[in-house]
Amino acid sequence: MQDLRERAGELPLLPGVYLYKDAYDTVIYVGKAKNLRHRVRSYFSDERLADSKTGTLISEARQIDFIQVDNEKEALALENNLIKQWKPRYNILLRDDKTYPYIKLTAERYPRVYVTRRLRKDGSSYFGPYFPGNLAHRLVHFIHRHFKVPSCKLDLTRFHSHPCLEFHIHRCLGPCVQGLTTDAAYAEAVRRVRLFLEGRHRDLADELRARMTTASAEMRYEEAAALHDLIQTVKEHGEKQKMATVEGTDTDIFAYYAEPPLVAVNLFHLRGGHIVDRREFFWEDQREFDPPEFFSSLIKQVYLDEPYIPAFMHVPVDFEDREPLEELLTERRGRKVEIQTPQRGQKKVMLELVESNAKHSFEQRFRVLKPSSQAIQAALQDALGLEEAPQRIECFDISHIQGTDKVASMVVWENGRMKKSDYRKFIIRTVQGNDDFASMREVITRRYGRLKEENLPRPGLVLVDGGLGQLHAAAEALEALGITDQPLASIAKRDEWIYVYGQEDEPIVLDKFSPVLHLVQEVRDEAHRFAVTFHRTRRNASRLQSELVQIQGIGAKTTAKLLKHFGSLERVRQAPEDELVRVAGPAAAQKIRTGLAVK
Repeated sequence: MQDLRERAGELPLLPGVYLYKDAYDTVIYVGKAKNLRHRVRSYFSDERLADSKTGTLISEARQIDFIQVDNEKEALALENNLIKQWKPRYNILLRDDKTYPYIKLTAERYPRVYVTRRLRKDGSSYFGPYFPGNLAHRLVHFIHRHFKVPSCKLDLTRFHSHPCLEFHIHRCLGPCVQGLTTDAAYAEAVRRVRLFLEGRHRDLADELRARMTTASAEMRYEEAAALHDLIQTVKEHGEKQKMATVEGTDTDIFAYYAEPPLVAVNLFHLRGGHIVDRREFFWEDQREFDPPEFFSSLIKQVYLDEPYIPAFMHVPVDFEDREPLEELLTERRGRKVEIQTPQRGQKKVMLELVESNAKHSFEQRFRVLKPSSQAIQAALQDALGLEEAPQRIECFDISHIQGTDKVASMVVWENGRMKKSDYRKFIIRTVQGNDDFASMREVITRRYGRLKEENLPRPGLVLVDGGLGQLHAAAEALEALGITDQPLASIAKRDEWIYVYGQEDEPIVLDKFSPVLHLVQEVRDEAHRFAVTFHRTRRNASRLQSELVQIQGIGAKTTAKLLKHFGSLERVRQAPEDELVRVAGPAAAQKIRTGLAVK
């Protein structure tokens, strides 16, 4: 500790960021200061060392590094970046990885539209963020239906031999096949999409109205009626977008409920005076919970890297670096940002409302109260960024031993519970050797090819056990069937990351208390159990038949009886004499005993 005290006395009397490192040179804490020397030396006062968190930090630290900057605002920004980079265990870390979605209009010869939660400097145009999260998906769905600009993953730098299902159901102009559309027609559709996403709904409506008038004058009445409906829909969606993105009066309200080390925080988004969405955060490691320090760190991690910053933030407690943080956020936003702690009036009432919701969230998460079916469906929709809340999940798993006796399972979750009557077993028929990806393609093709052939509804979500390889194998099978609008995800066993098809570069990482993660794990584990049980049955049957077929006088009927009753060769060997006689008969039982004893 003496070495650390001396190092603290050597730090400059200037703003900057300091880093505590342990004996393995791992960063265990990052902090910022207006005056590095004064701040770091304060850690060695008797009062601070008596604090269990500080005392433990200092006892583990072996080195103090620092980075000097020009002012406190730069220190705030650098501190936030380093915390996200190093994830030091003594810092308050934002466990929730959720961000609100944007709509991306790509910069290609034939632009496409996507929902994304990650903004890149790639020349594309980004619109949003959208509250609630599924609004972005509804808007993209609207664009598909009415402007026919797709979200597909096809290579549009070359022409293909035939269009996919999206073209045939009138959700895409078909730029992938030569002759289905023209560059001018596609560019016009993209121009209208841009007008719509930019919020220029009046300009778009005026343009559509002119087309409607022309169509009506030329007696193309069906087209005119469709354009009339589209104008009304554009106006309705315009109001939703306006509510989701209105600026000037936008306010984000934070409140918490804590029973250290467990903490729950709720964040309500107010736009145009209305609550448009809420967000939940949870921690289970806050043994020394200090609300001012906590909210200082939380506000920085939520907003400093986000392109959209609200005008007002209401927090339950004031904190030390509130003013420089306000200045930094104001610079980032380009307009004034205020962080307030309401004490009375309607703002205080709203803060209390959010606090009561935070307490409810705490109970739901940490008291292990089972959420309703509707609630878990909505949470799953939000976490995975789905257009609709899935009422039915079909989950697939492959099972084999070194490529032998390959089987697959499909289990079903529907409206809050496993639906065993809809479970399905598959024997892999076309795959040679140990190729799980090819096996997954076969099973997905068989299942959804049949549903398509029989015109039956598909599930709200298809889930596969595995990582990106299994996910892409399932996607390839669906695409080969002409199915391009099926929500599809996978869960990787090692990290329990969830990959949603179309958003693979943004894996969903849920904390261990998440009801959504528990649901996905439950369904995945059931698929695995069902596949392994079926595989074991097949393997036992194969082994039993291979052994008994070599015993003279034991035929297929006797073998089937033995398999049904005992289930495995080992249980036949261990069966009492009277039980074996009862199942196979005296003569067959004697032959089996003699035959198995010889082997």
